[in-house]
This record gives sequence, C-alpha cells and structure tokens, in this order.
Amino acid sequence: MTLGVELIVILAIFLGLLCVGMTIPFAILVPSVLYLLTHAGLAGLKGLGLVSWGSMNSFTLSAIPLFILMAEILQESKLSLRVYKGLSTLVAWMPGGLLQTNIAGCAIFAAISGSSVVTAASIGRVALPELQRRNYSPRLSAGSLAAGGTLGILIPPSIAMIVYGTFTETSVAKLFMAGVVPGLLLTAMFMAYIAVHALVQPSVSPIVNRKHSASEILVAFLDIIPFVVLIGGTIGSIYSGLVTPTEAAAVGCVLAMIIARFWGEFNFGVLKRALQTTVRVCGNILFIVYAAYAFSYAISYAGVGEQITQFLVGMKLSRLEFFAALFVLYTVLGCLVESLGMIVVTVPLLYPVLLQYGVDPIWFGVILVLFIEMGQISPPIGINLFVIQSIWTGRLSDVVMGTIPFHLIMFVLLALLVLFPELAMWLPSRAAAVP
Repeated sequence: MTLGVELIVILAIFLGLLCVGMTIPFAILVPSVLYLLTHAGLAGLKGLGLVSWGSMNSFTLSAIPLFILMAEILQESKLSLRVYKGLSTLVAWMPGGLLQTNIAGCAIFAAISGSSVVTAASIGRVALPELQRRNYSPRLSAGSLAAGGTLGILIPPSIAMIVYGTFTETSVAKLFMAGVVPGLLLTAMFMAYIAVHALVQPSVSPIVNRKHSASEILVAFLDIIPFVVLIGGTIGSIYSGLVTPTEAAAVGCVLAMIIARFWGEFNFGVLKRALQTTVRVCGNILFIVYAAYAFSYAISYAGVGEQITQFLVGMKLSRLEFFAALFVLYTVLGCLVESLGMIVVTVPLLYPVLLQYGVDPIWFGVILVLFIEMGQISPPIGINLFVIQSIWTGRLSDVVMGTIPFHLIMFVLLALLVLFPELAMWLPSRAAAVP
C-alpha cells in the first residue's frame, strides 16, 4: 500500500474503534501495533520495551499528577463554593450577574486545576443550582459554564500544554507564559459578550439593584485571597525562574492542603478522596501518553514522518494555506476526538512539518490548545457538554446551543493570534532565561 492509503487505513481503524466505544488509549495503541506488525512483523514489537520506559521516564510528566492532586484537594474541601460566593459579590455590579461569576470563577479555578473537566465540574456544581433558582437563562447558564471550563486548558497550569511540551521538547514554563495573555483575553471576551447580551436582552438575567456593604465586599475579598496566594505561589514561582513546573506543582499541593485546612474542610477523608480521584485521572492520562509514544514509534519506524514532511513541503503551500489546512483538520478532529487524543495523534506527524515552515512551537502550542478548547464544546463528543449535562436538569441541546456564541468568540481569538502572534509570544520573549 502507498503512504496515503496506509494512513487512511490507520486513521479509519482509530476512528472506528472510537465509534464502537473503545477508550482513547486502546484506540491509539491497537492501530499502532497493527502498523508495526504490518511493516516489520514480530521484530517490530521489540522496541516497545524501550518505548514503555522512555514514555514514563519524564520529569516533566510528573507535574501532571501533582497539579491534579492540588485541584482535587480544593474541590473535595469545598473551597470552590467559597470562591464562587466571593466572586458573585465582587462582580454583582456587572450586567449578567451570576453569569459573569461563572466565567470569572472558571478563570480563577483554571489557574489552579489545569483541567477543563475539573474546572467545569467544580464551578458547575456550585453555580447551576443557584442559577436555576434565580431563573437565569438555561441556555446561557449552561453555555457559559461549558465554555468557561475550557479556560482550564489555556490559562496555566495546563495539562494539555505539559503533554504537548513533552512530545515537542518545548519549555513547559514558556508554554505556560504564552497562554496567559490569550487566556485573559478570552476571559474578557466571554465576559464582554455576556454583558452585551444581558443589556440587549435583559430577560436572560434578573436585575439586582441591591448594593453590597463594605463589610460584604471585604468578606468577598477574603474568600478570594487564598486562591490568589495559591496561584501566586505556584505560577509566580515558575515565571520567576525559581522552580520548574514540577517543583511548582509540589509547592502548590502543600499550599492547597494548608489553605484547605484553614479556609475549607480538610481531614483524612478529604485527602483520601482527592488521592483516589487523582490516581484514576492520572492513570487515564498517562496511559494515553504511553499509547501516543507507541504510535510515534510506529510511524517513525516506518518513516512516515519524513514522508509526510516531504509530501507537504512538496505541495508548496503558502504559510497561510498551510494554516488553513490545519484549521480544517483540527476543527473536524475537535468534533470527533478527545483533547489529549488530538495532541498525541497529530503532533508526532505535524511537528517536523511545522519546523519546515518556521512555525514557533510555543506559539503553535497555544493555537493547538485553542483548537482543543473548541473541541471540548463541539458535539458529538465535546466532553464539557456532557459534564454540564450530568449536573443539571436541562436538555443537552440547550447546553449545545448555549455554547455556540462562545465558540464563535474562540474563532475570533484564533484569528487574532494568527494576525498578531505577539499576543502569545510577548511574555515568553521577556523571560528567555526561564527553563
């Protein structure tokens, strides 16, 4: 078979396994093993032992379980309720009321969790009952939470960026920095849309004329301060160059336990549940990473990466045409493949081509994460849609319809990043000494 036919067959097997319900790691691993057997027989499997060791022997990957544990401690200790309560007071003056709190709460929790699902679930469990009780628009309520949750993989720390940095040997710290300005800009765009929508159509959110007293505002600030300290202690230490992302995650876990002890509910039971959830989540993520390394080994063994690079470069696409092709590819994949699956299937194939086009891997990492964000709220398998659906009484169609405006806003940010790469590259360029 020719290269093109082989790739089509492998991708068809991958998508077919996903359609019949096979989990992402096995859906990646099975075609990889079949590809090796087809090209080299049993001898091709001999390298999988080294792949198994090399895929997990990574100091960078050790940050993933630590960041997840930090987020789970805060969630199990019910601190997400406290931060939502404080934000609801501080942003009450803005058009949209609690809808603005959804976005602000997701942005703050995103700077702690590193996970889209954890962010959406944590804020959603707190927000949805209150939004329903106050008769906020069901579609906008669900849509703002599903879309706000996606900030968890753009605003650092981001698990998706850690995995991308591992595959491309790119500085995770600089990837984190590159996500700050786009993440804050996307948050502001989401909040601006909600404000305009609430002004044009006041029925989507009840109007609250009550003014909060100085003491209430002070209490709200006190509810937020622990999270500011935690974010400053983890992300700030990375940006200053004092610690690596893995060391910062360890510091974050310690700070999370201290904060949960004094501001939340922290005991052995909370720690046990947080550890159990962390093990389950990390087992899934790291198994995906292992399967991806096996896939990368398979295509490298067969020389697919080099042939794809030669083929695409030989087409002599302009830089803009190449980006347009990537846009179509990731838009389609975002509707079909889970976020980490998008990274581990496409990056080993496309990374050599990106280098040929002179694309900065840090800038492209932000673009890729933005595409993944879109995939998180794209039917039929956008995972954030199902996370929100699972914790409220409305219809899935309302969740999907509610996310459409936020989807369009993400396309606007994507265009801005292509036209003005400095939005992502300004901060990393100011910290060249950061590892």
